[in-house]
Amino acid sequence: MRISDDRYSRERLRMELALRFLGHEARTQTIRAWTGLSDDRIRKLYRSYMSQARRQLPRHRGKSPHSTAYFTRSQQLQLESTVLASMLSLLGVIPAQDPGAAAAALPGLTRGALLCAAFEAYCTVVPGAQISFEHAVFLASALTRGDQLRLSGCAGCGGLIVTERFLLRDPRCHLCAGMNRH
Repeated sequence: MRISDDRYSRERLRMELALRFLGHEARTQTIRAWTGLSDDRIRKLYRSYMSQARRQLPRHRGKSPHSTAYFTRSQQLQLESTVLASMLSLLGVIPAQDPGAAAAALPGLTRGALLCAAFEAYCTVVPGAQISFEHAVFLASALTRGDQLRLSGCAGCGGLIVTERFLLRDPRCHLCAGMNRH
């Protein structure tokens, strides 16, 4: 029996994605949602592969991030959120279809691999990135659902920005907002 046999390929993909998520310091509940692996299996993977890494990767506990205000807290985070959202959109993590159907289909092996690729690209483009992988997962699901956050165009320049769903004024990027103050 070869490990590359078709009936084992899905299980191998689950394990590879779980290891990738562990490398990004994802919580067990996040890994479970995206891979379908049990909590026990995830902990065993961590002990087998990650505890022997060059640097000990922390295991975060507790609830995953759930506050949309995090992404609009500062101009730097707004900018980083826009860069990350662009990566998520370009790589197809945020599907361009009905938000209700898309949100249900979001966690999965294919999108999970794309999510990792988008986060890795974001970390390459933004040195010293402030947004963690767990926040990236939350941003992807919030933008996919569209109930709290959405992608919009800046009212000043038309550039892509992440905004709250219901705004009292026209959305502006940090550059256009800064020009209006002077």
